[in-house]
Amino acid sequence: MNNPLYYKRAMEYRNLIDTLMGDKYFADTILYGGEVVNVITREIYTADIAIKGKYILLVGDSKDLTGSDTLVIDVRGKYLSPGFIDSHMHFESSMLTITEFSRLSIPSGTTTLIADPHEIGNALGPIGIKAMADEIGNVPNHIKLVVPALTPDCPDLETAGVDVTSDDMEELLNYKNIVGIGELQGYSNAKHVYKNTPEIITDLLASTIYARSKGMVVDGNAPELYGKELASHIIATGGSCSCHETTSKKEAMEKLRQGVYLFMREGSTQRNMAECIRAVTEEGFDSRRCILATDDMVAADLEKLGHMNEIIRRTIREGVDPIEAIQMATINSASYFGLEDVGVLAPGKLADIAVISDLNEMKVEGVFIEGKLVALHGELLIDLPKYTYPAEVKNSVKRGPISEKDLEISAAGNTAKVRCIKLIPDQNLSRCLEEEVRVSNKVVLPDVNKDVLEIACIERYGRNGNIGKAFVKGFGMREGAFAESVAHDTHNIIVVGTNLRDMVLAVNRVIEIGGGLTIANKGKILSELRLPVGGLITDELSGHEVSEKIAELEAIATRELGTSVHAPFMHLSFLALSTSPVWKITDKGLVDVNNFKILPPIVGE
Repeated sequence: MNNPLYYKRAMEYRNLIDTLMGDKYFADTILYGGEVVNVITREIYTADIAIKGKYILLVGDSKDLTGSDTLVIDVRGKYLSPGFIDSHMHFESSMLTITEFSRLSIPSGTTTLIADPHEIGNALGPIGIKAMADEIGNVPNHIKLVVPALTPDCPDLETAGVDVTSDDMEELLNYKNIVGIGELQGYSNAKHVYKNTPEIITDLLASTIYARSKGMVVDGNAPELYGKELASHIIATGGSCSCHETTSKKEAMEKLRQGVYLFMREGSTQRNMAECIRAVTEEGFDSRRCILATDDMVAADLEKLGHMNEIIRRTIREGVDPIEAIQMATINSASYFGLEDVGVLAPGKLADIAVISDLNEMKVEGVFIEGKLVALHGELLIDLPKYTYPAEVKNSVKRGPISEKDLEISAAGNTAKVRCIKLIPDQNLSRCLEEEVRVSNKVVLPDVNKDVLEIACIERYGRNGNIGKAFVKGFGMREGAFAESVAHDTHNIIVVGTNLRDMVLAVNRVIEIGGGLTIANKGKILSELRLPVGGLITDELSGHEVSEKIAELEAIATRELGTSVHAPFMHLSFLALSTSPVWKITDKGLVDVNNFKILPPIVGE
């Protein structure tokens, strides 16, 4: 046995066996008399959990394993659950480092995270993905990455900072802490990709089949796909996949019937679980392939609501039995990813345990990771060293400032009929409509009375200088503008505003600070948040400080600009997601997602 990791595990397991079968050794810790949530058999019963080192030694009567040095913790009346797993999330959406996200997440019982660095991959390519994988060693919880096989997702419709293809897969899939390929957005719009860019399918298959040959997972991304299109998407992933883009019961039923693992998304602004779960609660579908995931969670929600415990709580309120809901964030997740050490409470598994006082409300009192009590009553008990990213993943904004002329949309006459993206709150889908607005000196003007604002996406990587322009409805703004370098998934600079002066000011400030969020009104910058890591993440502030800063920005957007939608920056960021129907904005223009083409902002042009 030459591999030292195998030898170490063998010795650790031999120690467990000696403790169980001999009379010289005892458990390190015993959780005495708890109500064990058994996600294998879907039952709850009273039992002890004995822990030795980082492993569960026994679930059952542990009095014979109690020695003079054994720490016995009385948990009678408390529920003992496996630590929770978030099966699909993006650290970048929280704007936090892995360390700061973990600081906020661990106390609510989440002990395992599967993260998709799709965002930093679009901005920085393999360098950014590897930098994120390197940070994982700074935290005690279990984190694995699934990496993008293609950036940008729609090469003909947008510009990323770095193009990732199958040529990068061998390097990435053999890097530490990486377990597979993330959401396959490059083949989300199956019909039009097949018709317009079939070479993408060949390239994706080279990546997915390679991943499968290594026993790795491949996540799907199949919004509103049915029948032949869904089948072709599943095959493109190598024959088995997940999907976190399901938004209706009908769609959920179709995907479950086709063997797709249904990642029921319930994040800060995209909430689809209540609709998806109806396949289980109303139609009686087996829930073993139903998995809870957040996709995108902001710092404030982690602080105030919790993490996976909050999502489990919401699932219970939809009529799901608490044990079944917990299965959807433990054993179901572990089974999909092949995580043999987590997701259940059983001998030889890692002692990742959430101690819960109220099962229906998912009130987590204590959290163990690898046998160590790391959080109690919502407070982290261990120190997480601050993590600073290397210079090579910073300074990602490489373009100069823009002018009002750059954002002008021209038309003849006194009025113009414009194409307008319709924002849908709490979804990354959008709708489309047409509106009549005024034209002054051949420049089309936003109309705040109709809630028709200008939206623009500015290429920021210095590759072509593109600027896409259109109109949007749904923000309710009366004044000013706000901009950000967070614009899914290529993360160019996106801006929305009531006038060109403030839009330009907001964009140029994002450029000046090297990426981040800005708000402008009446010719002044009102507030900003710098995001130096890829224009997506801050390693300068704590999670709490980011939460407070975002709250300040959102309050200003509401109070000073009149914005009516909650979490306006996150809602704006998803209006650039070119793989999600119906209309979106990229640096190349207004994208008709369903028909895979760029539309002019003025009707008739």
